[in-house]
Amino acid sequence: MAVRQLSEDLVNRIAAGEVVERPASVIKELVENALDAGASRIEIVSDGGGRRLVRVSDDGEGMTRQDLPLAVQRHATSKLPDGDLLAIRSLGFRGEALPSIGAVARLAITTRHAAEAHAWRIAVEGGVQSDLKPAALAQGTRVEVRDLFYATPARLKFLKSDRAEAEALREVVRRLGMSRPDVAFTLAGEERAAVTWAAAMPGPIGRLARLADILGGAFQTNAIEIGIARDGVTVEGHAALPTLSRGNALGQYLFVNGRPVRDKLLLGAVRGAYADHLPRDRHPIVALFIALDPREVDVNVHPAKTEVRFRDPGLVRGLIVRALQEGLTRESRRAASTGGSATIAAFRPQGALGLRSWDWRRSPARPEALSFGATAAAVGVSDVAQTAFEVGPAAATARIAAQEPEPDLLDRPLGAARAQVHETYIVAQTRDGIVVVDQHAAHERLVYERMKGALAQRGIARQILLIPEIVELDEADVERLAARAEELKTYGLVVEPFGPGAVAVRETPALLGELDAGALVRDLAEHMAEWDDGLPLERRLMHVAATIACHGSVRAGRRLKPEEMNALLREMEATPNSGQCNHGRPTYVELKLSDIERLFGRR
Repeated sequence: MAVRQLSEDLVNRIAAGEVVERPASVIKELVENALDAGASRIEIVSDGGGRRLVRVSDDGEGMTRQDLPLAVQRHATSKLPDGDLLAIRSLGFRGEALPSIGAVARLAITTRHAAEAHAWRIAVEGGVQSDLKPAALAQGTRVEVRDLFYATPARLKFLKSDRAEAEALREVVRRLGMSRPDVAFTLAGEERAAVTWAAAMPGPIGRLARLADILGGAFQTNAIEIGIARDGVTVEGHAALPTLSRGNALGQYLFVNGRPVRDKLLLGAVRGAYADHLPRDRHPIVALFIALDPREVDVNVHPAKTEVRFRDPGLVRGLIVRALQEGLTRESRRAASTGGSATIAAFRPQGALGLRSWDWRRSPARPEALSFGATAAAVGVSDVAQTAFEVGPAAATARIAAQEPEPDLLDRPLGAARAQVHETYIVAQTRDGIVVVDQHAAHERLVYERMKGALAQRGIARQILLIPEIVELDEADVERLAARAEELKTYGLVVEPFGPGAVAVRETPALLGELDAGALVRDLAEHMAEWDDGLPLERRLMHVAATIACHGSVRAGRRLKPEEMNALLREMEATPNSGQCNHGRPTYVELKLSDIERLFGRR
C-alpha cells in the first residue's frame, strides 16, 4: 500500500482523539489556559454534561487581535517562550487543545487584551476557521464549545450519561480548584445548582479553607498539616486522620507544580505511609502539593499529562512517606477530640424530635427496685448510683475504682482511670472532662508498636512451647504458611508443616505471653490468601505484625484492676500513634466537661 500524506482535517481529528476524550477533557484544557493567563476569577457553565455546551469565562490577560488566529492553529502556543521542553512552568504547553476542540465541535473564542480598544471573536466549526469580528467583552477570555463531537458522531456513543459526564467534569474542576485556592471558581450547570468557591488567603490556612469547601467540613476537622522540604523538593498539604478514610482511593488528590496528577509512584507512597494505620480495604484522604525544579520532572509522558516522571523518584517518594508519617505521629491523639465531637453531635437529633426532657426512671437500665413513683430522696442518690455500677452475677456492666484518683493523674492527657464499663471500655477522668478508652484497640496498638521497636533494635524474642500446638488447616493454607515461614519467624512465630493438613506451632513471641496460637495461625492463613504476590516484603511483615498484635492484646471482656487500667493509660501517652488502632479506628474518645454540660442544658 502506498504511503500518502494525511489531510490537515484528518490530522486535526487524530490529534483531537488524543486531547479531547470527553467533556471533562475540554474543561481541563480550557481552565488550565485560564489559569496560565493569570485569571483571578473563572466561571464554568455546562449543559447536557458538557455535550451540548461548555463555557469557560475568565478575567485573565486575554489575547490580542494578532494572537487570536494563531491560538486556533496547531502547534502554536504562548507557553514556551524559549522553546525549552525541559522547563515547563505552565499547565498547558503543547498548543493543540483549541485546534483539536475546534476540529470536533463548534468553538467560539471571545477575548480582549488590556492593550485593545475592544474584544475580538473567532469561531471554528469542524476545523473550518471564520474571520475575526469585533465583539463586546471586558478584559479576559470567554470560550464556548457547543455540540461536542458533532463532526465525529462515532465518538458520541462512547460517552456516558449526562449525569456521569457532568460528575467527571465537576471532578476536574474540583482538582483544579484545590490547586489554586487564590482563584475564585464558579461552577454552574443544569444538572446541579451553581456552586462558588471564593478566593482564599495565601498559605496553609487559605489552602485548608478551599479544601474544606470542596471536600467538606469533616476533612477540615480531621486534617493534619503536612510540610517537608529537602534537596529542592517541597511537599505540603493536608492529610486526614486514619479515622476518616474511604473505601476507594478517589479521595487522594496529588499535585506536582500545581498540576493535578494520578501517578502510581505518588499513590503508592501515600498508601505506604498509611500502612501502619489503615487496613487494606480502607484508603486515606489526602491533598498533597509537590513543588520542585521543572527540570527535575517530565510532565509530557502522558497525552493528558496526568502522569509524571521524576529524575529522582526515590527522593520524592521518601519525602511523601516521611512527611505523612511525621504528621500522623504528631497528631495521633487528635482522633479523640474529633470522635468526641461526633459523639456529642449524635445526641442532638433527639432534641429535634421532642425528646428534650428525658425521664431516667423510664430507662431500661432503671433498677428493678425503683418504681415510677419513687423519688431520688426516698431511695438515695448514692444507692442508685451504686446500683448502676454493681457487678451482676453473669457479666459486669460497670465497675468503679474504690480509691480517689491521685491529683497529679488528673492532669495527665488521658487522666486517671475511674471505672471499667462492660469489661471493654475504661472510663478515665481528666481535669476538664472524661476519656473513654477501648481497651482492646488501645492495647493492640501498644503491642504493635512494641513489636516494631523490638524488631528494629534486637529482634523479637521467642518462647518455645513445651508441647507444640497442632493446628489443622486446608492444604492450601498449610502451603502458604510454609512458604512464609521465614517471614513469620522474623516476628517470633515459628511454624512448620505437620502432615498434609496441619502445621505445628513451636515458638511464639515472648512479649505476648500466653495466647491462642491456633486462632492466630488460622487468622494469618486467611490474610495470606488475600495477599498479592507483588506486595513488598515490608508490607507483608506489617500485616503479620498487626495480626499478631491483635491476637496478643487485651481482649474485650477481660476485667482489669485499677492499677492495670492506669498503666494502660500511661503507656498510651508514651507510645506514638496510640490514638488509632491498627485498623484505623480511634482507641479513645475525649469528652470535654463543657460538652457534657451542654447535653444537660447547663450551657
